[in-house]
Amino acid sequence: MTKLLEIGWEEWIALPELKLPAIRAKVDTGAKTSALHAFMVEKIVEDGQTKVHFGIHPIPQRPEVEVYCKAPLVDEREIISSNGQSELRYVIQTVAQFGKKKWPIEITLTDRETMAYRMLIGRSAMKGKLLVVPEKSFTLGALSHSVYDDAPKRHKKSLKICILSTAKHSYTKERLAGVAESRGHKVEVINTLRCYVDISSNKPTIHYQGKPLKRFDTIIPRISESITFYGVAILRQFETLGVFSLNSSAAISHSRDRLLAHQLLGRAGITMPTTAFAHYPGDTKDMIKIVGGTPLVIKLLDGQGQGVVLAETHKAAEAVIQAFRGLRANFIAQEYVKESNSKDIRCIVVGNKVVASVQKTYSEHDLGSAEKLKVVKTTLVEKKLAIKAARVLGLKFAAVNFLRTKEGPILIDVKASPGLRAIELATGLDIATMVIEYLEGHARPRLPKRIIGYHI
Repeated sequence: MTKLLEIGWEEWIALPELKLPAIRAKVDTGAKTSALHAFMVEKIVEDGQTKVHFGIHPIPQRPEVEVYCKAPLVDEREIISSNGQSELRYVIQTVAQFGKKKWPIEITLTDRETMAYRMLIGRSAMKGKLLVVPEKSFTLGALSHSVYDDAPKRHKKSLKICILSTAKHSYTKERLAGVAESRGHKVEVINTLRCYVDISSNKPTIHYQGKPLKRFDTIIPRISESITFYGVAILRQFETLGVFSLNSSAAISHSRDRLLAHQLLGRAGITMPTTAFAHYPGDTKDMIKIVGGTPLVIKLLDGQGQGVVLAETHKAAEAVIQAFRGLRANFIAQEYVKESNSKDIRCIVVGNKVVASVQKTYSEHDLGSAEKLKVVKTTLVEKKLAIKAARVLGLKFAAVNFLRTKEGPILIDVKASPGLRAIELATGLDIATMVIEYLEGHARPRLPKRIIGYHI
């Protein structure tokens, strides 16, 4: 019997036929077929054989490094991702090298731009050849991304940028547009509510004011709370066409759903105030007890920054909860952290970096609107919390709010469409330029998603 080659949960492998000498891959025994990041995918016929030509950014932290590959197309297959989304993907066959051994494997091509690993290794690539040892990693030895130092670099080019916004006059919109245009990019502001889509066509399009929209390189979504459902739907259609978005439709949806956001952040091990969610009126007293009694914070789930109330007594808490239930509004009750003294810290995250931090002071009873902003320095622990919270929700441009306590920072919430006016005025920092610089380094054509449906 042939001895199986042991591998860990993550490994360095090579795909020599694709001119990829080093790829850091994650082993996924839950997936049947391996998956590889790809963009600008084109089906071609060469010498009578159908092939796929595509690009890949092999180093997540260096998007300017691009490698273009070509491989035989063996199938177009329906793949169900971990979130239940069903997608039609191209399947190629190429040789994979694991340490000193190599053999041909099948790989599906998909957009993994926001993922930490450019490749997943599925069961079909491992069958009869590999044995996974989950507690180990890099058992095959170390490779290095330095092998791509001589690879062609993507040169800076003018981008065609779409800003999705319904605001007639907006400091943030005008700042972003102004900075982008000053750096040589073309900017078009599109009213989200004037967009409509053809979702039944084999060639899906987005129409605006009676005409199909031309392709954009990237989108900056400035979707207000009141139109989240429609705005996210329009943004999702742009993504279906392969347009890069500063914040994805899924990330915006997750962050706007306060309950889901708390669940995702809690699952990731991020410390938050004790939170309770209930529907039945008879559970109100126990709900208050779960969060440690009064005072407590009550938050509406359908708005960020609005509908946040501090209830200082049981009577006040029950009255607010009864009022919200009377409006048929969903809400959560949350522990009030007394150490905060009606103050919290806001960090602005762009990409994987905290670019600005301020302390916000609130009025005694209204926790929804800050009265004063003050520049503060944040610790390494606080910065790591802010970056991790944004990453868990998939946001590349976010405002992360947390409280300072003796035990460490406690996360409050994460906002997907932070305004720039107050924080730029308070800090004197040019955050708009930082956002556009991020787009310049990361915006590129994405692999259009051929979504079939969702499986639950």
